[in-house]
Amino acid sequence: MASIFTKIINREIPGHIVAEDDQYIAFLDISPLVKGHCLVVPKKEVDYIFNLDDDTLAGLNIFAKKVAKGIEKVIPCLRIGVAVIGVEVPHTHIHLVPLNAVGDINFAKPKLSPSQEELTEVAEKIKSAIEA
Repeated sequence: MASIFTKIINREIPGHIVAEDDQYIAFLDISPLVKGHCLVVPKKEVDYIFNLDDDTLAGLNIFAKKVAKGIEKVIPCLRIGVAVIGVEVPHTHIHLVPLNAVGDINFAKPKLSPSQEELTEVAEKIKSAIEA
């Protein structure tokens, strides 16, 4: 069965996409830790990040760097935190979380519940910053 991320990739369900190429996609987390929290995903569905082939793993990180630079341009933060948890969705993904304090990347804390309008606005700002 296709993961929820594959369904976003295939446009079977909506996603607030901020960047995409032929191998990778990045979109906003719909239950973010902080505003601007993005997920970076290989289009190839592989459950565990360390089961990716070397080229895909390297490319995923390079693509994540491009997305992180875009987030930094529009979301006030000290830096972008990176996390790979990998247990909630069986499809490799990297969390990019704008940080102003260590606690901003605490996955045990309550998540935000932004509206669709807020998500669309943030996604458009990040997308424009990446494309600039």
